[in-house]
Amino acid sequence: MNPLAEELNEILARGNPHLFEMLSHMGKRLFFPKGILTQSAEAREKAFKANATIGIAMEAHKTMHLQSLMDRLTDIPPEEALTYAPSFGVPALRKAWREALYSKNPSLAGKRISLPVVTGGVTHAVSTFADLWVDPGDTVVLPDKMWGNYTMILSVKKGARIVQFPFFSAEKSFNLKGFEDALLQQAPSGKVITILNFPNNPTGYSPTRQEAEAIVEILVRLAQGGTRVVVGCDDAYFGLFYDDAVFPESLFAKLLGRDPHLLAVKLDGATKENFVWGLRVGFVTYGCWNDGKTEDVYEVLEKKSAGCIRGTLSNASHLSQTLVLKSMADPRYAAETKEKYHILKRRAERVRDVLAQARFKEAWEAYPFNSGYFMCLRLHGVDAEALRVHLLEKYGVGLVSIGHRDIRVAFSCLEENEIEGLFDLVLAGVRDLRRGHA
Repeated sequence: MNPLAEELNEILARGNPHLFEMLSHMGKRLFFPKGILTQSAEAREKAFKANATIGIAMEAHKTMHLQSLMDRLTDIPPEEALTYAPSFGVPALRKAWREALYSKNPSLAGKRISLPVVTGGVTHAVSTFADLWVDPGDTVVLPDKMWGNYTMILSVKKGARIVQFPFFSAEKSFNLKGFEDALLQQAPSGKVITILNFPNNPTGYSPTRQEAEAIVEILVRLAQGGTRVVVGCDDAYFGLFYDDAVFPESLFAKLLGRDPHLLAVKLDGATKENFVWGLRVGFVTYGCWNDGKTEDVYEVLEKKSAGCIRGTLSNASHLSQTLVLKSMADPRYAAETKEKYHILKRRAERVRDVLAQARFKEAWEAYPFNSGYFMCLRLHGVDAEALRVHLLEKYGVGLVSIGHRDIRVAFSCLEENEIEGLFDLVLAGVRDLRRGHA
């Protein structure tokens, strides 16, 4: 093992030996190299005569660039757009995102969290989480209503086993008993891994305040019993909560610092929160037991995460990070994000109003939804994939089929006045298939 990795592991084992044991084999081997990047950083500070360390080109002592490209960026210099960003992320953006986390999650008041490490989108954040904490053969507890890419990241790439529980209870609320039972079945292994994705993709459901407290207590009890618990909080759609009953924060804020055996990892990004999907700016933030050594522990986890990023995509786009940072600092930012939130909320409310109409009851049952971009229909008597294909080919309507009976509707990309017409076409498609007119 590299001496730098050994040094980080020793610091982590002293700060919290349970966290060290939670690390995957890869996580234990990871470190941030003191090679070209470190030497270049030193050179930026001290090489006043000439700096020939980093692999970029200079011209007239400035970043070489094509004016045909830079003409598209009116107020961003080449140094903030074209150069490599640190593998940890642009420092100012990391600080700004952490400040935003405290602002959006009042339960974080008085608690210490790591400085977020920037990833190439939330998918990359989840993948980085998996590299650090998931070994081949590990079990990850997830609901049966889950983002399909978890299978690729956790099962296909990492070789982990996904164990699922029914997302909804018979009462159409979050299935607390199913969640706890699935965790307890894995507890004898000594380590339990789960990912909490709220607002949920594909259902658009987030826990109520009471459910959120219950979820946290289930995980804390497990940790207090001696099981090492790793919780990834996939908050890709964070903030898009449309009901007053919903817990309006990340469960990360309630989980961190509760027990030495419990690690909470926040996986989020500007992707949906700032409506910049293609810029690919995500974050990994750590929250753990606070015993006075937390800062040392966080530094280790940040370095291992940055080392993982260094070994995959090297660093997230400097230009994307600059754009997000400048937008967050703009005086219009708060009003603009609030405006977009209310547009999405009105669409969700319109979906509820439309689906309450009696004529749809013959064709489906809507799963509960209260947040995010999506909602799902449980179809009566027709195959979801057959309906998806029929709607696409006959009516020009695109939806996503999930399993044999579920259809996902992304109301986020529908105008309010398009919503009722879409569900009318879905109803027509169901009736077509029942009559054998596909």
